[in-house]
Parts: sequence; C-alpha cells; structure tokens
Amino acid sequence: MKRSSRPRKTTSLSQSMHHQLNMYALAAGAAGVSVLALSPSSEAKIVYTPADKNITPDHTISLDLNHDGTTDFRFKDMHFTSSVGFDHTGILSVLPAHQANKILGHSRTNRHYASALQAGVSIGPKQKFTPGPKIMATVFSDTGARRGLASSCSGSWSKGKNRYLGLEFLIEGKVHFGWARLSVSCQGSVVFATLTGYAYETISGKSIIAGATKGPDDAEPTAALSSHTTEPVTLGALALGAPGLSIWRRKESAAAALAAN
Repeated sequence: MKRSSRPRKTTSLSQSMHHQLNMYALAAGAAGVSVLALSPSSEAKIVYTPADKNITPDHTISLDLNHDGTTDFRFKDMHFTSSVGFDHTGILSVLPAHQANKILGHSRTNRHYASALQAGVSIGPKQKFTPGPKIMATVFSDTGARRGLASSCSGSWSKGKNRYLGLEFLIEGKVHFGWARLSVSCQGSVVFATLTGYAYETISGKSIIAGATKGPDDAEPTAALSSHTTEPVTLGALALGAPGLSIWRRKESAAAALAAN
C-alpha cells in the first residue's frame, strides 16, 4: 500500500477541549501520586523470627538478627565447680559478636548486667546501650557436707519469663534496634534459658517496641485504599475532567450515606 505524499492536516482543538485535557492530566497525576503514597516504603517494617532454642550449661548459642549470615550476638551459659568440689557457679551472659554492637543494660559494683524488659517498652536511641558482655543471671550453690545445700540465684533475669533484651547492631554501617525474647530459670547450680523469638526494625535509627512483631508500615496498601475510597476513580471519569470528578464525588457520597444507614 502506497503512502500518500500529501501533507497531513492538523486539527485545532477548542479551548474547552484543551481545558478538559489539562484537567485530565492534573487528575491523573494526582491519582498517580496517591497510589505511590499507598505503596509501602522500602523495607519499612519489623522483621520477626519465632524461635525455640534451649541454652544449656557449657553451650553458646549464636543470634543472627537480620539473617544475613553474620552472628550479631551470642548467649553463653557457663558452669564452674571449685577445686574442692563443694562450690558450684552458673552464669548466663549475652555478648556482642562485634565491637560496634551494644546491649541495653546497667552496671553495679563493677559488673555489667543486661536489662530484662517487659513487653511494650520502647527500645531505641533514648536508651543506654553499651558494648561488651552483660550478665543475665547467676546461681551459686554450696554442697559442702557440713554446711548442707545452699543455693542463691541473682541477676535481672533470675526469674525472667518472656522478658526482652534490648539490642543495638549495625546493618551496612547503620544503627538498627531489635529485641530478643527469653525465659530464664535457675535449677540447682545451673542456669537454663530458652530463646523464643527475636525481631529488628528495618529503618535505621528507628525505635522498636519490645514484643512487637509488625509495625504500622506493614499494613497492606489495599487496606489503606479501601478505608479512604468506596469506589476507585476510573480513567473515564478522569478523561471527563472536572465534570467527571464531580460525578465520581457524588457517587462516593451517596455510597457513604447508604453505608451509614
């Protein structure tokens, strides 16, 4: 088929048509911005991992908070017996695997202890995180024949059931906060613990609530959309410009009134 060599005629659009096209472009742009606003921000969420790991005497358990293959913290359970065989000591502690990683805690008489937090406590930049190992619980027993059995359990975690560790660690050089949930008990001359879950906040520098397994940024975009509009704006309505948007708004108001009744 031969193409015509004659120049094509151009058609001038009326001022009214220009106005409607401009309205369409503005409305379409606004709709696009709204959709982008509903999209979840990059990695803006809490990552939670359930666990069921027993921490027993003379064992060390590694904790990789963000599952990047690198250990962030370690739980160490030690048991000692004196040379005479009467005195027994058990110590459960948590240690940062890297110098930059820190643990929420406090110091007393030259000893450093990890805080046993309740669920709902905020873990973030306003808390005091320090490097180095922290004691969670200690138990001492004396089994000397003359003195009989005497045992004492101490530390913030000595009776800690479903308590939380506040943790600060680095991801690609940026500070992130997380928690680890454990239950701890002293039995005789040893300390036992169970790691039942852990989580971290993917936003650098953002606080996390102890026990929180998801945040507000984890909501589904469609849920946010349905809570604001009963019917989406169609391209046909957008193409009509301002009149089309007015029709859509009237339909939305009518639907809202019916729902209220």
